[in-house]
Amino acid sequence: MSKYLFAYGTLQPGCAPAQIADLAAKLRPIGEASLRGRLYDFGGYPGAVPDASATGRIFGTVMELPDDPEILQQLDAYEEINPQSPESSEYVREHQLVELASGGTLECWSYRHNEPADETRKIASGTWRK
Repeated sequence: MSKYLFAYGTLQPGCAPAQIADLAAKLRPIGEASLRGRLYDFGGYPGAVPDASATGRIFGTVMELPDDPEILQQLDAYEEINPQSPESSEYVREHQLVELASGGTLECWSYRHNEPADETRKIASGTWRK
C-alpha cells in the first residue's frame, strides 16, 4: 500500500475547508508533482481524470500519509466514496504514478473523478487553487 497521496485540490496545503482541515493537517507535504490527464472545476473543488495518453497535465502536491490505518477511510469519507458501491461514487481512490517536479516518479494514491465531466469546466492550466 502506498504511503503517499497525490493531492490536486482541497487536500493540498492551505486549501482544506474547515470540515476537513484537522485531517488535512495530518498530511505532510513532500513536493510538487504532476500526471497526465484533465482537471475540471466543479465550483468549490476540482476533479481529476488521469489519462496516460492525454497531452495535458494535472498539477498538485505529493503528501505523505501518517502512520494511521484509518486515515484513508477518513479521506474516502470526505470524498464521499461509497465502499459498497465505489463505481457509483463521485470519486474513486486509485494508485497513480506521478512525476515529481524534483525529478523521478512516485506511486501515490489519488482521487479520480468518476462521473462524466462537461468540457467547458476543464481547467486548461491543470492547476486548481482555492
